[in-house]
Amino acid sequence: MLDFQYKAKDKTTGRVIVGTIQADNEMAAGKLLLKQDLYPLEMKPKKSSAFSTTNTSGKVKTKHKVVFTRQLATLIKAGLPVASALNSSMSQVDDKRMKAVIFKLTKAVEGGTQLSQALEQYPESFNSIYISMVQAGEASGNLEVTLERLANQLEKEAEIASKVRGALIYPMIVLVVIMLVMGFMMTSVVPQIAELYKSFGKPLPFITQALMFLSSLITKWWFITLPALVAIVYGVMTYLKTPAGKRNVARVKLTMPPFNQLFLKMYMARFARTLGSLVASGIPILESLKLVSESLNNEILKGEVDVMTEEVKSGRALSEALQKTEYFLPLVSQMIKVGEDSGTMSDMLDRLATFYENEVDQAVKNISTIIEPVLIVFMGGMVMLMIVGILYPVYGLVGQDLSGGGTTTSSGQ
Repeated sequence: MLDFQYKAKDKTTGRVIVGTIQADNEMAAGKLLLKQDLYPLEMKPKKSSAFSTTNTSGKVKTKHKVVFTRQLATLIKAGLPVASALNSSMSQVDDKRMKAVIFKLTKAVEGGTQLSQALEQYPESFNSIYISMVQAGEASGNLEVTLERLANQLEKEAEIASKVRGALIYPMIVLVVIMLVMGFMMTSVVPQIAELYKSFGKPLPFITQALMFLSSLITKWWFITLPALVAIVYGVMTYLKTPAGKRNVARVKLTMPPFNQLFLKMYMARFARTLGSLVASGIPILESLKLVSESLNNEILKGEVDVMTEEVKSGRALSEALQKTEYFLPLVSQMIKVGEDSGTMSDMLDRLATFYENEVDQAVKNISTIIEPVLIVFMGGMVMLMIVGILYPVYGLVGQDLSGGGTTTSSGQ
C-alpha cells in the first residue's frame, strides 16, 4: 500500500479538502475518494514519514491516551472530519509511539476504515471498552460526546490508580529499608560478634544463636541460600499467574484489613464509572456488563459480574442481581435501583462513581494514618531484636566475670 496526498472537492458541501489516502496505485486512490463523494483535483505520492516505520507495539501511557482522546473530541466537535482531526491531534502529542499510532490510524481512516475498526489493530493501547464506546459513538453520530466521556473516564481511573499506588508505596519503601539494614547487620556485624563469642566458649542465648545461624546462611552458605530464594520467588510468581493464584490474590485484596476497604471502594468506583459510560454511550446492558467484567482486575469480582450478567439475561433486574453478590457494597444496588425506577441509570452510576472516588481519597488518608505507627512499632521491634541478640550475651558474660571475681577475692582473704 502506498500513501497519496490529494486535494479533492466535496460533492455535497463544495469544500476543497486536502489529505492523504492509502491505496495500491493512483487510480485506486481516486476510486476510494469517489466512493467518499470526493472529486479528486490533485493526486501525488507522499514521501514516507518517519512515523510509518516507528514501532507501535507495546502499551501507550494513559496520560498520552487521555490527551489524544480529549483533543480528538474537541476537533470533531469543531466540525473537522475524523481523518483531519486525527492528523491535527498528532502534532499535539510528544510521545513517539503515540504519534506513530495516530499516524497509522489517520492512514486507515483516510483509506475508508471506521475509527473503531482501526483501533482494533492496537489492543495493547485501546482495550475492548474503548473500542466499543467509539463504535457506539460512530453508530449514534455522537462520537465527540463519547470521546469526551472516554477521556474523563481514563483520567478518573488514572487518578484512582495513582492514589492507591501512593498508599502502598510508603510501607513498601519502609520494608525495603528494614530489609537492607537487617542484611547489612547479618553480613557485617553479626559475623564479627559471632567470632568474639566463640572465643569465650560460653553458651549463648537462643536469639543470639538464631541470628548467628541466619548470618552463616547468608555469608557462608550463600551458594545454597541464593538459589533456594530464587526458586521460591519463581515458584510464587508462577503460582500467582495460575487461576487459583489469581483468585487467592483477589480474595486477599478484598478481605485483608486495612487495605480491603481501599480496594473495595476502588473497584466499586471503576465498576460504576465504566458501566455508566457504556450505558450512556448506548451500549446494551448485557454487553456493557461483559465489558465491565473485563475491566475489573479482580478474579472474584469478575466471577460475580459474570453471574450477574446471567441473572440479567434471564430477566432479573440488575439491582436484584447485585443484592445476591458477596462483595459488592449495598449502596451500589440501591443507587442502581433508583436509576432503574427513574430511567436515569447512567446519571446514578456517575454519581455513584463520584461518591466512591471520594471514598477512595478518604481511605488512602485513613491507611496512611494507620500504617505509620504500625511500621514504626515494627521497625522498633526489629531493632530491639538485633540489640537483644547482640548485646544481651555481653551483659551476661560481664555479670559472670564480676560474680566470679568477687568470689575469688573473698576466698583469698
